[in-house]
Amino acid sequence: MKGRMPAIVRQAMLALALCLAVPGPVLAVQPDEVLADPGLEARAREISKGLRCLVCRNESIAESNAELARDLRLLVRERLQKGDSNEEVVDYIVARYGEYVLLKPTMTGGNWLLWAAGPVMLLIALGGGLVYVRSRARATEPAQQALSDAEKARLREILGD
Repeated sequence: MKGRMPAIVRQAMLALALCLAVPGPVLAVQPDEVLADPGLEARAREISKGLRCLVCRNESIAESNAELARDLRLLVRERLQKGDSNEEVVDYIVARYGEYVLLKPTMTGGNWLLWAAGPVMLLIALGGGLVYVRSRARATEPAQQALSDAEKARLREILGD
């Protein structure tokens, strides 16, 4: 028993080994997509982090392995090589695929309603709860009626008096 590790130490070491074995998030950018200019490549990766993969839904095109995400990454790099600014690239893709392609949509147009819906519903729920609590506090207790003689007799009979 001298050479054996305590069970808790073995479990801790196993947990640490499993944590180290699980890979972290891996970007899906293929080697043939990478631009020769490191500055443009950094811009392309930054833009790609803000664009939604239309196949995977809640994954950026930088993380997605879908073919459409690859096409969008190539499109971003193509536009950057043509001299577009980051905003122009994003505007071009939004014009082509709609605002849904943005992972963080803007608060313009009809989106303000979506942004405001959560807080408005919370305020409505809090108002409804407040009205309910106040109405319960103001409510009077129903008047207690005394037992009739027949009820008193029946109660004594049940209780065994």
